[in-house]
This record gives sequence, C-alpha cells and structure tokens, in this order.
Amino acid sequence: AECGRAAGGAAGRRPARQARRGFGGRASSSATVAWTLLGLNVLLYLVELVHQGIALDWAMLGYARFSPFSPMQGVAAGQWYRLVTSAFLPGTGTLGIMDIAFNMWALWVVGPGLEQMFGRARFVALYLVSAVGGSVLFYYLAPQNELALGASGAIFGLFGAWFIVSRRLHVDSRGIVALIVLNLALSFIFRSTIAWQDHIGGLIVGGLIALAYAYAPRKNRTAIQVTATVAVIVILAVAVVIRNGQLTG
Repeated sequence: AECGRAAGGAAGRRPARQARRGFGGRASSSATVAWTLLGLNVLLYLVELVHQGIALDWAMLGYARFSPFSPMQGVAAGQWYRLVTSAFLPGTGTLGIMDIAFNMWALWVVGPGLEQMFGRARFVALYLVSAVGGSVLFYYLAPQNELALGASGAIFGLFGAWFIVSRRLHVDSRGIVALIVLNLALSFIFRSTIAWQDHIGGLIVGGLIALAYAYAPRKNRTAIQVTATVAVIVILAVAVVIRNGQLTG
C-alpha cells in the first residue's frame, strides 16, 4: 500500500543576537528547511523513477521475505532506517504522482509558516519525528508484510501543528480542520491503497510536539521544548523495540 502515504533601528545597527519568534525559534524571513525538504523529496522521486529497486530497500516494512529463500527484511530485521527513509519516497505509477503532488503542495502551503514561527531546528524535529510517528503506528497496525511509501506522516504532522498554532494564536482553524477531515476520510475510503495508519500516527505526534512548542511557558521554554521532543522520540523508540519483540519472539 502506498502512503497517500503537505529589523528595526537605525541603519548599520544590528542586534547582538538574532530576534526570536514567540515560540522560541530564531527569527527568519526565509523557509530554507521547507524548500530543502521539498527539493529533496522531488529529487529522490526522480531517482526512484530511474532505480525503482530503491522503493523496496527504503519502504516501510515490518518483517517479511521478498522471496521464499531470501533473508528476512524490515524494521524487525534491524532495518530501522525504513522508519525514516520511507517518508522520502512516494510510490510509483499514477498514485505515486498524486501522492507526491499533494504532499509537496501541502509542504509548500504550511511548511514555510511553521518554520518561521518555530525556527529551523524545531521545524526539522517536527517534520522528522512526525514522519517516524506515522511509520511506528503503521508498524503496529498494518500487516507485517505490507509496504508503505510516502511523506504523508510528516505532512499530517504539519497539519496537526498548524491546528495547534491556530488555536494558540486564536485565529480561524476551520480551513485546516476541513483539510484534515477530508484527507482522513479519503484515507479510509481508499484504505487498500493508502496507509491511513501513517496519517493518524503523524497527526498525533505532530500535534503533541506542537503543543509543547506553542504552549511552553517563556521561562525555561527551550529546555521544556527539547525535553518534550526527546520524550516523544524515546516513546517511539521503546514502541519499536516492543514491536520488534512481538514480531521476532
């Protein structure tokens, strides 16, 4: 299944330290990380079109063989990198084109704003940990021999973060809610070809991280945000270890 599975002051005077956004990130008028992620996804998609075997090597997979006498493959076989690499390749064919087109449109729409509000480091953490969160829920709920590809876990994490930020800033969140509901509905309608588990996992993890980033008190804000991020990563790592034991025990 493919993952449908997104300066003030006088001239010449500069502050000694960069100004910070309300959520603790360093101020930036650009969206370098968002554009880099978008370009990387597109580049790897082009590589995949030429070398389609990379899809089998990088796809999210629990624990299975590709042929009767081949070695076991998947996260439970020690290929933990699949939790991340699967988020940087879409599927091939028509569905794959639709997958990367929607996900990169979503990244273009919500990514720059989130990066500028959270700062580059927080935005990278939000994107990557959301991607892993989607993969982990897929690891638990999907058949262990099912493959999944796509950036949707990370994109849904950005959707969840945008909703949290909207509530925190008291701005209209109906648009992002509608987008989330519509895409979750499509995930279940086409669940035979869309990894709905990845979407929900990314949404939950992205929302949790955004809660820590947006609502952390000003005092010790960075420490709280880092602690929350590390805590989520540890929880996901423990979940993977437990699932490994379930599949190999």
